[in-house]
Amino acid sequence: MKRRHFLAGAAALPAATGLAMSRPALAQGNARVLRFVPQADVTIIDPLGTTAYPTRNHGHMCWDTLYGIDENFVPQPQLAEGYVVEDDGKRWVFTLRDGPTFHDGEKVRAADAVASIKRWMARDTMGQTLSARVDEIRALDDRRFEIRLKRPFGLMLDALGKASSYPCFIYPERFANQDPTKPFTEVVGSGPYRFVAGERVSGAQVVYQKFDKYVPTPVGAVSMVAGPKLAHFERVEWKVLPDPATSTAAIQAGEVDWLEVVPPDLNPLLARARDVVLDRIDASGTYASLRLNHLHPPFNDPVVRRALLKAVAQEDFMATVAGDEKNWRAGVGCFPVASPLASDEGLSALTSPRDVNGAKAAIAAAGKGGAKVVALHATDVANQNALMAVGVDLFRKTGFDTEDATSDWGTLLQRRQNKGAPNQGGWNALIALFSGMEFNTPAGHLLLRANGDNAWFGWPNSDKLEALRDQWFDAADMAAQKTIGRQIQAQFFEDVPYIPLGQYFVDSAYRKGLTDIRRGIPLPLNVRRG
Repeated sequence: MKRRHFLAGAAALPAATGLAMSRPALAQGNARVLRFVPQADVTIIDPLGTTAYPTRNHGHMCWDTLYGIDENFVPQPQLAEGYVVEDDGKRWVFTLRDGPTFHDGEKVRAADAVASIKRWMARDTMGQTLSARVDEIRALDDRRFEIRLKRPFGLMLDALGKASSYPCFIYPERFANQDPTKPFTEVVGSGPYRFVAGERVSGAQVVYQKFDKYVPTPVGAVSMVAGPKLAHFERVEWKVLPDPATSTAAIQAGEVDWLEVVPPDLNPLLARARDVVLDRIDASGTYASLRLNHLHPPFNDPVVRRALLKAVAQEDFMATVAGDEKNWRAGVGCFPVASPLASDEGLSALTSPRDVNGAKAAIAAAGKGGAKVVALHATDVANQNALMAVGVDLFRKTGFDTEDATSDWGTLLQRRQNKGAPNQGGWNALIALFSGMEFNTPAGHLLLRANGDNAWFGWPNSDKLEALRDQWFDAADMAAQKTIGRQIQAQFFEDVPYIPLGQYFVDSAYRKGLTDIRRGIPLPLNVRRG
């Protein structure tokens, strides 16, 4: 596959020649407005409606969590003032801060927290684990609530304060009582910014207005999603510019202030830009995977999934999406490279010499040669587009009758929820991208869950993987966790809930003069213009 060299040339045109490009007309910025370009549009506004990062970031703008995880993965208080643990770890009593209110003026109460935790537990991977151990959750008064457990859960604060993929935001009780599988369509937040629904333009703009009555936590250093959330701009406008050449030209011209993600092949161009800073805010990189649908042929057969592994060259996927080898890593198993659980267990399935013809023969021997494969392919998100282009080529080379189901990102998010057969609006394969920090352990590793209907899209089912994951939660120390981690990876290559494609690293870009950038997640909070 050829990389997207044309992008750098296209983006260079305005700066080099002064030629006008066909792009949205954006005025120069003003001191009271921050203009942020997200990696994709916010197509779902309920943070429990999708794991897509634009919605996650939207959530951190509008709501608070009880705790927030800092860049060292230590939970710090947010809406919570504190807690006590009793009964050998089986009773937790939390106290809320006095002062925080929702955007409708109502106080944040323990009843809101209880309902929000219950809704969150039904969706989140750590929440589901916690739910299996919960005996009762109830409000004690307006500021205190308790969680009674059947058995201890040592990662309680980590779960309630997680930064990514279904954070446990605290919603008004009337929203939290809604079915978690049916996203709500109105935002009544508790965070530093209001969502301005009237200025929402699908595919173009999302607007947030400062909430003057927000009461930030008084404790903790500002780090990832921990510490005070401060709104130094009256408005934050998210400008959806899916074409990398357009967004790159816009930041060079001062028409936008911040690009959440810069495609690696455009880094050299922006590195030469006089008024732009390149910054690797998330040092853990992006963990890339090919998610297979386990409900329908051909990938409901583990023999076919294992056969496909023989043809997967992580280097091909990584070079296409991230260019220079310094920007990516291959030889990646089910845990990212910096994880304490990363190992070589079973890794030869991906690192041994690649054999496309052997994979094709094994797939045919399993009776799936020529089987139809519908590959969901979002062409308006650069990384998704690049990776699935390689994926489609892989499917065709291994003998599948492949439908390259191109669409925009919002359509993909809707279609991936469909459990129906591929010829009835369902699908067989998609690209899944998550921050490496999320997958360091089984606790937050969404793609490792193999609990059928409750698993992430693709819905794998493996009692053995689930049992090993549960054992990891109860491991006595890191040595025991590492032993279980190797067992998990060995079982992973038997079950193949997804195919790891490698890990790559991207930068954000922002105009010089912006300061106080949070580390870990590119969030337009606390930032100010110097």
